[in-house]
Amino acid sequence: MMVFRQDYLYWKTIQHLVVNHQFRMVQLSQNENEVWLESSKRSGPALVRILRYDLDWGNWLQRDMEQTWARVEEVRKKQYKRKIEAINLYVSTYPPVDEWEERVEKPLTVGNQEKTSMNTIVLHSENISQGLEEFSKHLRIDPPLYDEGILFDYTRVDAIKFNTLTVVNERAKQEKKIFTYGKPYFTYFFIFVQLTMYFFLEMNGGSTNPQTLIKFGAKDNLKILHGEWWRFITPVVLHIGFFHLVMNTLALYFLGTAVERIYGRSRFLVIYLFAGFAGTVASFVFSPAISAGASGAIFGCFGALLFFGVAHPSLFFRTMGVNVIAVIGLNLVIGFIFPVVDNAGHIGGLIGGFLASSILHLPNQRKVGQRVIALIVTIALTLMMLYIGFMIQPTTNTPLHAINMAKTYIEDEKIEEAYERLLHSETHHDNIPIELYFYLSYTEVKLGKMEDARKHLEIVTNERPEFHEAHYNLSLVYIHLKDLEKAKTSIENALAHAPDNDDYQTLLHEINRSLEGSE
Repeated sequence: MMVFRQDYLYWKTIQHLVVNHQFRMVQLSQNENEVWLESSKRSGPALVRILRYDLDWGNWLQRDMEQTWARVEEVRKKQYKRKIEAINLYVSTYPPVDEWEERVEKPLTVGNQEKTSMNTIVLHSENISQGLEEFSKHLRIDPPLYDEGILFDYTRVDAIKFNTLTVVNERAKQEKKIFTYGKPYFTYFFIFVQLTMYFFLEMNGGSTNPQTLIKFGAKDNLKILHGEWWRFITPVVLHIGFFHLVMNTLALYFLGTAVERIYGRSRFLVIYLFAGFAGTVASFVFSPAISAGASGAIFGCFGALLFFGVAHPSLFFRTMGVNVIAVIGLNLVIGFIFPVVDNAGHIGGLIGGFLASSILHLPNQRKVGQRVIALIVTIALTLMMLYIGFMIQPTTNTPLHAINMAKTYIEDEKIEEAYERLLHSETHHDNIPIELYFYLSYTEVKLGKMEDARKHLEIVTNERPEFHEAHYNLSLVYIHLKDLEKAKTSIENALAHAPDNDDYQTLLHEINRSLEGSE
């Protein structure tokens, strides 16, 4: 009867943790005498291992403790945790026959490895009350596991086991439902739209042609400032080049389907579009370049998954969490390394997706207070960014804004105003973008300031040798300055980067003919 009583304690303890304290059953051995449980709490021991085994010797206990510690250490490494705490409970009829108490007095660590700590408790017939109370303290459970009722009714082991495993299976089904709430629809719709728009761009001037991109809705700060607000959304379905399209389409397929299954169709639609909007707004505020692509909206999917991680941290980290965080980090690092990547749009989309998800929340979750706070924060942040973009940026004369304003003046043939704006920015700021020198040289050519234009174009071509338009303009300036040899060198440099350009080939032919005529 004593052995049966320990079986009862074993299953009653497991039931109490699983049913009353929301522990998750990670593993149950085939003979059901060993179980691993995972805590749902943010503090305290993360893992609990319970073994129903009648101990004989302290040496066996020591070896088993060390093997258990090693398994906990493996879990810590796989989950990339800085530290992990575990509890190892033995349910035995009697304690070991030799000296064993010193082995379990302190948490077990191996060598200098203190990132993994494991407390061990031996629960036997002579210390049930004390052992369960100690176990409860380590788990930080209130009320404690021990009560008078746990010592009785030990003929109901099978009923307790059945109840526990039923709860475990039901929770597993509920977790599975979280990932299958909705079937992807809008993900495939947006993939179809962006593929269609890519081919449409290619048929109307090319997807890498700035004028074509602007014509069909790419983000252009000046046009947004002039009232074309729809450009906060239209860039989401446009892509610059085939590689850009392929990478974003693959990312949308894998991320979009996951987010749409978790959040459902309608939530996904709002998250995706708001994230795309937020990404474009961030790009509008922090980047003067023309931009297009679904990257901001795709990063919004990352934001939605991060919010899922906040709502279900344990489920998130044991399924996708580490991979999601690693991919986000890698993409942001790439964005900071390569200037061509619009990192402002990526970060804006990430934040936008997180905020939209926090407003909508997961299906079947009310959380009214949290959602109202998220809505207020989102509105405030959006209005602040739009105020900066529409009201503050136009009153500054930073190099980036000066370039934007100069482009508008040039389009309106206000060359003198463009020149003054660019020259003022050059003389009052450090770290001048190459683009500013390029547009400044253009205005200087128009105003007849050829020496100044030559100086600025030489800066551009030295810093950006692949900028073939600058080589072409520099060749024209050299022709005006009657330096045909340098003009020839410049146009040859332009052709080295754009060999099929008819204008460049024509100019080289004319320069060669002039050089031959002067001999």
